[in-house]
Amino acid sequence: MAARILPVVKLATKVTIAGGALYVAYDSGLLGSSEQGSEALEKAKAAIPPAIEEWMKYFGVETQLPTIPKIEFSPVAAWNSGVQWTISSLSEAPTKAAEHTNNGLQYLKDLTK
Repeated sequence: MAARILPVVKLATKVTIAGGALYVAYDSGLLGSSEQGSEALEKAKAAIPPAIEEWMKYFGVETQLPTIPKIEFSPVAAWNSGVQWTISSLSEAPTKAAEHTNNGLQYLKDLTK
């Protein structure tokens, strides 16, 4: 009987953890717009170091954490540059395909000489 219940308990635990993670991500704004994601990232940057220090004191660990490096990353700018690169590549695709076709035909002509 216990052998039949254990897989169900495992599955229920996994579904509960995944659902909780999804709820936390949605509630904190990570699944919203890029502005909401940026705000959530700033909140996390402000909340994580004090929480780690508190846990270290709780468990009696007395080490100095390295300082968090400053990374200037804007999801909005990264998204926009990715979209611009994609559209630019798609607009150049016919010209590039024609160039490669001509180069390939010229190579084959040179081989047959």
